[in-house]
Amino acid sequence: MGKNKDKRQNILRDFIVNFFAKSAGLVSFLGYSALYPFEVLRNKFSSIFYIILNSVKALIKICVEVTRRIYNFSKRIAEKYRSRRKLIEVHKVSTKKKKRKFTSIAQLGLKKVRVLLKKRQIHFVTGIIFSFIFVYIPLSAYSWYRNLPQPILLSQITNRSTKILDRKGRLLYEIYVDRKYDPVLLTDIPKNVIDSTLAIEDSEFYTHKGVRPLSIIRAAKATFFDSSVQGGSTITQQLVKNVLLSPERTVSRKVKEIFLALLVETQYSKNEILELYLNNIAYGGTSWGIQSASKKYFDKDVRDLNLAEASFLAGLPSSPSVNSPFSGNLEISKQRQRLVLDRMVKLGYITRLDADEASNAELTFASQKSYIRAPHFVNYVKTQLYEKYGQHLVDFGGLTVTTTLDLDVQEKAQEIVTNGVKESADLNISNGASAIIDVRSGGILGYVGSVDYFSENGGAFDVVTASRQAGSAAKPITYALAFEKGLTPASFIDDSPITFQSYGQTYTPVNYDGKFHGVVSLRQALANSYNIPAVKLVKNLGVENMVALANKMGLKNWKFDSSYGLSVTLGGKEVRLLDLTNVYATLARSGVYRDVTSFISIKDANGFEIYNKNDQKEERAISDGISYLVTNILSDNYARSGAFGFNNSLNIPKHTVAVKTGTTDAKRDNYTFGYTPSYVVGVWVGNNDNTPMNPQLASGLSGAAPIWNKIMLSLLNGFENETFLPPPSVVFRNYPECKNRSEVFIRGTELKSICSVPNDKSKEKNKKNDRR
Repeated sequence: MGKNKDKRQNILRDFIVNFFAKSAGLVSFLGYSALYPFEVLRNKFSSIFYIILNSVKALIKICVEVTRRIYNFSKRIAEKYRSRRKLIEVHKVSTKKKKRKFTSIAQLGLKKVRVLLKKRQIHFVTGIIFSFIFVYIPLSAYSWYRNLPQPILLSQITNRSTKILDRKGRLLYEIYVDRKYDPVLLTDIPKNVIDSTLAIEDSEFYTHKGVRPLSIIRAAKATFFDSSVQGGSTITQQLVKNVLLSPERTVSRKVKEIFLALLVETQYSKNEILELYLNNIAYGGTSWGIQSASKKYFDKDVRDLNLAEASFLAGLPSSPSVNSPFSGNLEISKQRQRLVLDRMVKLGYITRLDADEASNAELTFASQKSYIRAPHFVNYVKTQLYEKYGQHLVDFGGLTVTTTLDLDVQEKAQEIVTNGVKESADLNISNGASAIIDVRSGGILGYVGSVDYFSENGGAFDVVTASRQAGSAAKPITYALAFEKGLTPASFIDDSPITFQSYGQTYTPVNYDGKFHGVVSLRQALANSYNIPAVKLVKNLGVENMVALANKMGLKNWKFDSSYGLSVTLGGKEVRLLDLTNVYATLARSGVYRDVTSFISIKDANGFEIYNKNDQKEERAISDGISYLVTNILSDNYARSGAFGFNNSLNIPKHTVAVKTGTTDAKRDNYTFGYTPSYVVGVWVGNNDNTPMNPQLASGLSGAAPIWNKIMLSLLNGFENETFLPPPSVVFRNYPECKNRSEVFIRGTELKSICSVPNDKSKEKNKKNDRR
């Protein structure tokens, strides 16, 4: 039994000695290992963190030293115990007669050992306490600090609104989710805005170090004695709370707020902190930051705010929903404004007279209707941005998107379309749309999607990108194909009744005016938009070839299949107004197709250009000579006089303009397209539900044509006439014998005469061929 007791004592002794021996090494290893990564990042941490870091290291060193001394003390005690044990063994062997004495000595030794063990237990507990105080607490504090958001995040806020601007930098719309940010520099914020904010929020801002001790004591008293969590926050603390921390109202969050405020003050200057605060504080609704609030409440830039407006906005952040002028009780807002002004007087920022004038000044608040200009175009641009860059970057990335739209052109076009549709109400027209393209760049200058975007009667429906039949507006593609195949504007074609057989069905085209005009030139047929010659041409040239050329010229949704028939030349297939307008831009561009674009520049939040202009595809669709032949015909007011007369809406006085109309079956859609070397304008009128218009509608005189005429006049007003320059590949030839007529040809295809028409035998032969 005695041996077992000695064994237990030896085990306990060894455990104590080894524990303290290993604790010293373990504490040292863990402490320095935890701190090592932050030693590597020395240059990235603030001075206050270095103080904490060095303090923790010093505490670890103290703890290691204390543990080492405990270990040495335990070792000395153990050696004394071994010496005493040897003495007891000597007495035990020497004589049995001294057994009683030996027993008393052994008992004395064991008693002292127990005392020593108790002392060791005391040292053990002391070691644990020292470890807790100098190791566990510092490491826990360090871990707590490490999990705090870093102040550098204040200058890296990513939730920025994306601005969509017109080509002159005028705001069309801002894209944002939940919070609308519009950062400005402190130098752009007027003094009265800064003074009013400091007066009501933190008059000691430039003197304290991030916190006000007395305010903290008051908040602590309220928390622990009144069972409520109070504020007492400085501007720095409010910035930390709103940007870096959650909105919860707890003691732990308040401690984090205070600590981070002290830390922020070591990393940012006072002016930087104030700028961050004014750009990130909530002013009500989705408006975050003084610039956003200025736009929301007064529809002006912050630099233009007067004292009355500045003091009013300064009173909002304490409780935006209550203090808002749109909350239903303006008097509460005015009381808060007067409090701000009184504080400014007390601090010497303004005089009492200034305060009274500002308090009595009438405030004009901006309308809270959703701020959007050119709404259909904005939605079109948003869709493109989402496809190019993804929704997250567009919604939160703070992009600055400069578009091709000219707001002056847009608003004038919108006015003309809206008034034109109202004037055409007797023709059963309820809606209209227009697309305006810059010929050289392919940029959209105007985009009218409907007569009124905000109308509850389908106003948001966008006709510019809706798929509808094109009518005769597709005919120039057929004639371009004919010229490619060797025909000329002077070539003759018979405009007479004909019926085609296709897939067991009959198709009998008729002209818009219900008449037949006999043998006519291709110039006359296209200029007067006769249907039968166009159908005959596509029959001879091939529907598939016509569809392929249409695709090259801009109708990218046209892909040939069995559903395409002869009526395709009369617009029997659906197109988008924007795409068909771009087909005419291809003609205006001498046969070069270029993608329609909405963008001039797209910059990220840091001002770097991210838009690649090379994404805009460009290729030659038809030769410049063929393009010129079509343009020359469409700009020949004399040639189209047979169908439209001389005084029609297709003629722009003193300007050379190529024009083409189009009307679908039952007059469900009516178009006019026209272009100069600089502009292309496409106009549509009709009804969203495809209800037919009044049969009295006269293409070229009413419907889309007058609207097109006014838009084109507004674009050309004040500019000299631009003519379409003939390329070297074409040649003009006069025919004196034909009443001095002249014609233009692709070089090498000139006709000897354009006076005669095919004889009756040739005409009969053509009719038989047409009936095949």
